[in-house]
Amino acid sequence: MIRVMLVDDHPVVREGLRGMLEAEPDLTVVSEAGSGEEAVAVARAVEADVILMDLRMRDLDGVGATEQILAEHPARKVVVLTTYETDADILRAVEAGAAGYLLKDASRADLANAIRAAARGETVLAPSVAGKLVDRVRRPVPHTLSAREVEVLRLVAKGLTNADIGRSLHISEATVKTHLLRTFGKLGVSDRTAAVTTAMSLGLLP
Repeated sequence: MIRVMLVDDHPVVREGLRGMLEAEPDLTVVSEAGSGEEAVAVARAVEADVILMDLRMRDLDGVGATEQILAEHPARKVVVLTTYETDADILRAVEAGAAGYLLKDASRADLANAIRAAARGETVLAPSVAGKLVDRVRRPVPHTLSAREVEVLRLVAKGLTNADIGRSLHISEATVKTHLLRTFGKLGVSDRTAAVTTAMSLGLLP
């Protein structure tokens, strides 16, 4: 019997996943968590072979929770289950040690088979995710952020809002948004946090 832990900040999602997985004769859901912080705590208390991990959660996100759990329990297998498939999200999850990356539109059969594969020590990736990962390796992100884009991103990393950044750099809030949108496009990401994380990993933020 493969013991599964569910991590998602939406109770209805956890309930749906539990129903899907409990229908499989060799899978059993042994625990649930509604946040990254709770997942780390529950992982210490409950033995689970495979952890289905949501990516975007309040406080500690799925990547951070994955890193902490695997640091303490290296034998656990974490499979990210999310609606997001941006290049940066995929890379962050893989770099954190995730054994797989699936999208929430996966069928019950695909999900169950992915859990079985992860439990065997195999890597499981949704086909579209695998393609993005291969493309990213073949075609690295160009280091083409302008000096102003780096400046804006550095202030984002400090926690400033767009309005705060505009006042600090003496530019309009609309101009700040334009710089950020261009930065997102260059880095292949869709939000501020991923932009900062990706830029740091590429050495673009001093």
